[in-house]
Amino acid sequence: MPPTRGIVLLLAALAAIGALSTNIILPAFPAIGAGLGVSSAQLGLTLSVFFVVFAVGQLIVGPLSDAFGRRRLVIGGLLTFAGGSLVCALAPDISVLILGRAIQAAGVCAASVLARAIARDLFDGETLARVLAMVIVAMAAAPGFSPLLGSVLVSFIGWRMTFVGVGVLGAALALWYVLRLSETHAKTRRTRLSIGPVFAVYAQLIMDVRFARPATVVACVIGGLYAFFAAAPAVFMGTLGLSSLQLGLFFAATVPVVFASGLLVPRLVKRWGAPKMLQIGLSLALIGGASIGWVAVQAPHSLLAFSAATCIFLFGMGIANPLGTAMALGPFGAQAGAASALLGFMQMAGAALGATFVTKLTGTSAMAALGLVIAASQLLAIAAGLLLRASD
Repeated sequence: MPPTRGIVLLLAALAAIGALSTNIILPAFPAIGAGLGVSSAQLGLTLSVFFVVFAVGQLIVGPLSDAFGRRRLVIGGLLTFAGGSLVCALAPDISVLILGRAIQAAGVCAASVLARAIARDLFDGETLARVLAMVIVAMAAAPGFSPLLGSVLVSFIGWRMTFVGVGVLGAALALWYVLRLSETHAKTRRTRLSIGPVFAVYAQLIMDVRFARPATVVACVIGGLYAFFAAAPAVFMGTLGLSSLQLGLFFAATVPVVFASGLLVPRLVKRWGAPKMLQIGLSLALIGGASIGWVAVQAPHSLLAFSAATCIFLFGMGIANPLGTAMALGPFGAQAGAASALLGFMQMAGAALGATFVTKLTGTSAMAALGLVIAASQLLAIAAGLLLRASD
């Protein structure tokens, strides 16, 4: 079927809601801490629990969707997410808030991971790459807009009503899905569900170079992106002296860069081919990371120089990420749910490693650490990409 605007927007919304629900509460941390009488370290558990449940949940949701279809899992997941949001809004203490965040993650992981699987159900080849480009642009844009949106919502309606608003968004998205899409995974393509075969499918995928190499590329690219998110507060508010609102505005201002790269991907792929464009995207991301390191040494207080280097990285990331995702999922139509789940798990692992390394590099500035981690992650991605191209 042709990729209509409505379907692409729906898939993009499904993919983005996970990132949106993660980052939108970051500006609310001071208010939540004051309201519940907890420290910022304790509030950090709300993020850790969310990421752990989200990552593991993907590995469960993928095979379930291959066996029983996508529709019920997406709708049920979004409603579970809405319920978890309500638990967070009513939380009397930090323990209940953490429980609510775990429920949120268990539900929203289905929407995020199955957005890619649904795209694979519906489209192939260049059309799949084009649709995934839009989906991944939405996933990358959501962390950019959500801190700014969170700041505005907390200021006007408070942190509890912010959770209510996020829950309403999840329920509305479930209704949109019900009205717009029927089941996309035909019964004739479904697989039987049992523990042994599930692990066997994951083992087969990770041993298959058609999946493992592009998935490794994507994991490395995402590692660089989340290193940027993790280091941004220290870089912008510490080194560059920006306020939290200015930080949110900067994130929002970078979103058009990612959109532009996503829009260009289909045209560039038609002209140069996906493997070559993947390497070009990774090379640009590497140049961006190296440029951030150069700025850290030569002009550490220059917002303009840092912004230019960041835009180069984000533009390259916006090219490489959808192409790597399309290459990883393309050959595995019958196992699209499991492949998307494993890819999502690898992305989360890359994100965790990138964020950890950039915060653990002591003895150097936050900006220099960021440049180093981005450059190293993109070098690893380029190596995996070259192996992928050599195997074609």
